[in-house]
Amino acid sequence: MLDSHSSISDASATGRWHFARGSLARYLVKRLLPPILVLVALDLLATWVISHKFDMAGWMLEDFFWVMVLGQAVLVGVFAAVIVQGVRSGLRSVNHLSEEIRQRSIDDMQPLEVAGVPAEIAPLVTHTNDLLLRLDASLAAQRRFIGHAAHQLRTPLSGLRMESELMLARPLPDDVRARAERIKAVSDRMIRLGQQLLVLARSDPNARPQDSFVRIDLCEWVRVSGAEWIPHAHAAHFDIDLVAPDHPVWIDGDPLLLDELLGNLIDNAVRYGNGSGRITLTVSENPPTLIVEDDGPGIPGEERERVFEAFYRSPGSTAGGSGLGLAIVREIAHAHGAWWKLTSRPEYPGTRLSVAFPGPRKGAQLTRQDRTV
Repeated sequence: MLDSHSSISDASATGRWHFARGSLARYLVKRLLPPILVLVALDLLATWVISHKFDMAGWMLEDFFWVMVLGQAVLVGVFAAVIVQGVRSGLRSVNHLSEEIRQRSIDDMQPLEVAGVPAEIAPLVTHTNDLLLRLDASLAAQRRFIGHAAHQLRTPLSGLRMESELMLARPLPDDVRARAERIKAVSDRMIRLGQQLLVLARSDPNARPQDSFVRIDLCEWVRVSGAEWIPHAHAAHFDIDLVAPDHPVWIDGDPLLLDELLGNLIDNAVRYGNGSGRITLTVSENPPTLIVEDDGPGIPGEERERVFEAFYRSPGSTAGGSGLGLAIVREIAHAHGAWWKLTSRPEYPGTRLSVAFPGPRKGAQLTRQDRTV
């Protein structure tokens, strides 16, 4: 009984709501009723003129029939045009809302604009906004958990690594030394994973890394940051070369995030190379672009999209790693409004990854069409 009363009240409320102020039904009635009345009046006027002002004596009944058919066809055509125009006009705000949703990035969880939307569509927009808010809160909680977990794990893992290093500094039996080295390797890998998770949390667009952007000379930054990786590269029998203009190439960015971006690119080149080779760091301008090239085995074509996914590792890979390196590169580039392009064999003899940055104006963004590398 309660359900039936509720259904009746909902139905009556829906009927009142259909013609409420701002509803699409009310708009269409107000927009279409005047031209429809004009068309009916014109039809009646044309019928009266034909029946009263023309001499019907010489007309055949069939002639009169075809005149009426022609008049009604014209009336129906004009009536259809009026309805189509009215409906299109009434749905203009819905089309605008659809275009706004289409142009949004996947990370934009801001509420949709309800003003100007027909009353019939407003509840849908309101519930969609509520879903976006709940989804944003869920993602934020997930990011906070990742950041807190990575931060909390860093201290005990650092202690474990220190203990293993102290063990290795003393004379040990061969089997104990092998176990200590494995413990140190695992702790190093876990510490690196924790650092990468923290970088992922920091580079998230909702964390607004743009607030910490500073003006950076891309050439000088690559010289300084790349030089820190030379000992690591030489230990793996890799050489690092730098090709950059003599004059500054300015960008706006977060130095810590950019250091992580370059470090992940160099580490990937060393980790997945042939055991020796050459890494070339190139800086170009118009737009400011960082290019990291290596002469390694390359990345198969079917994996070039998937390598940017978090925790993805190639099935044929034997190198250690968490699969977060290029995912972090993607997130940091996205946080800087940059675009990236991966080229590998057979187009390029090795692997080449280019990251194109916007101009030096803070907050400048490249559109997908402008992001050329």
